[in-house]
Amino acid sequence: MNHSSDGGRALNHTDRRKTVWLITIFIIIAATGLTYVKWWPYYDKALKAIMEHSIGSSILGMDPGDAAPSWQAAWNYALTYFKAVWKAAVLGILLGTLVQSLLPSQWLLRVLGKTTFGSTAIGGIASIPGMMCSCCAAPIAIGLRKKKVSVGSALAFWIGNPTINPATLVFMTFVLSWKFTVLRLIFGILLTFGVSYLANRFAKEADPVEIDAPQSTDQTDERPLWKRWLTSIGQMLVRVVPAYFIAVLLLGAMQAWMFPHLGAAAGNTLLAVIFFSVMGMLFVIPTAAEIPIIQAFMAAGLGAGPAAALLLTLPAVSLPSLLMVRRSFPKRVLWFVTASVVLLGILCGVAGMLIL
Repeated sequence: MNHSSDGGRALNHTDRRKTVWLITIFIIIAATGLTYVKWWPYYDKALKAIMEHSIGSSILGMDPGDAAPSWQAAWNYALTYFKAVWKAAVLGILLGTLVQSLLPSQWLLRVLGKTTFGSTAIGGIASIPGMMCSCCAAPIAIGLRKKKVSVGSALAFWIGNPTINPATLVFMTFVLSWKFTVLRLIFGILLTFGVSYLANRFAKEADPVEIDAPQSTDQTDERPLWKRWLTSIGQMLVRVVPAYFIAVLLLGAMQAWMFPHLGAAAGNTLLAVIFFSVMGMLFVIPTAAEIPIIQAFMAAGLGAGPAAALLLTLPAVSLPSLLMVRRSFPKRVLWFVTASVVLLGILCGVAGMLIL
């Protein structure tokens, strides 16, 4: 009996040590990638925002209303967009596949597998260092869901990356104003933690599993780590890249219709707030690109209300990112998130009309 007990303790100690090593390796890879792709470049961009009150020109590359929808516009926007995000997109796919193949399932489930507010909060807090756009964070959310992490936790991580991004908040303070920053922070927290937690109520299944593929965890898949990782990469590329690319092209073609020029008379109405809340939710941008977009639009006559709506809805989700995660979350959850982004965008816009 004593020998059996000692053997069990030794096995548990070995498992714990293995778990610690795997988590440490993942953190080192993530920190290295984020330092190169996000943290160091954003330090330079923060200095630019402080000194020049600008972080660059609008990614739309046009004065509102000057361009007509066209496939040339689609191609031009796609080139500009992917040039801005490709490093973060590669990092997102890398981390998303490592979540599937490297991180221990039982540890993830203990931390993020519950439908409690605590697990949702951990998912949201874990998103803060990532500072990714919704499309680049999507592969990591997909990886978390493949490991059976709860809906709320995965959503909080996915939505929190773009909406409570600390670098964006710093840029915003110096380029727009601290009032915009406060609005973004308040509504970003409501979206990241509140909506994500409530979304658990729309997920009726006991075990959140991948709809289009059988679940494979490190308990059941005995293949070497590198084989599991390569398999995860292949599945991720097939799943996310085609829909991602096509949706970006489509939105690039439609940008002139989605963001028409509004004169001063129409630029600060409730109708404009509603319109830009919907368009901002659909459109896709790199991290922090909402700041120069809003700056350019306000210079062209857009009111504070619609600008505040775009402040939340542009980064939160997008049509491409929703398509990327469509098989990882129940449809009713994604509809709930989509509607919540629009509704909170409208409320943020109304608040902007009142205080900005």
